[in-house]
Amino acid sequence: MTSQDASPQGSTDILGVRISALNMDLAVDTIEGWIRDNQRHYVCICTVHTIMECQRSSTLKATVNAAGMRTPDGMPLVWLSRYSGHEHVRRVYGPDLMLELCRRSGTAGHRHFFYGGGPGVVETLVDRLTQQFPDMDVAGVHTPGMLASGEIESQETITKINDSGADIVWVGLGAPKQDWWVANHRSLLNAPVLIAVGAAFDFHSGSVAQAPGWMQRNGLEWLFRLTQDPKRLWRRYILDNSRFVLRLGFSAIRGRFPA
Repeated sequence: MTSQDASPQGSTDILGVRISALNMDLAVDTIEGWIRDNQRHYVCICTVHTIMECQRSSTLKATVNAAGMRTPDGMPLVWLSRYSGHEHVRRVYGPDLMLELCRRSGTAGHRHFFYGGGPGVVETLVDRLTQQFPDMDVAGVHTPGMLASGEIESQETITKINDSGADIVWVGLGAPKQDWWVANHRSLLNAPVLIAVGAAFDFHSGSVAQAPGWMQRNGLEWLFRLTQDPKRLWRRYILDNSRFVLRLGFSAIRGRFPA
């Protein structure tokens, strides 16, 4: 797998993961260009958690780096990108990317397929999105069973997605399972764009609360999410965040950051 930078401004190497130098306008324009030109890519929405999962798996790191776009979802990735010289970079937050592409789809005519979520989540998500964006075109929905990471969907489901005529397939399985999914299914699906968007399904369906805007802007969303679900998330946010800072420090000492 080879790295493909979505923006002409390039990317920033953060512990071996090349985060695309993007803001929301660049990200949306690039995705719409892929659809217009019938290019086939997948998008990984990257956070500190993504970076740390990639430290534990060189195969996952290669999979993420092979994405057509690796968005700076977490504020630390935005700050590090700006520090490395990409001053135009802004947060490309997965839930906001979904809203912006759905908003534009009424004019652009793009069709959306939603794959993932727990029981009833995807249906509620679509109901809310179509209320907010009446002109958006929903190609279909599917709530999968319990697939293992790397497991390929049934031919029936692949055919269902392909027959829908979707331009964008939104995948909400949680990281890193969703990143494996979009990479492994890229060659099997006709839709130009597959986006591994994670918590956007839960946030926009109302099943999980979002952090206040001021916490998101100041890099404190992790703290809000930790207070909502400490038993599940404490390892991710306490241990991984600490390890991320330590690894960055060692990387800087060895002269390997910024890059």
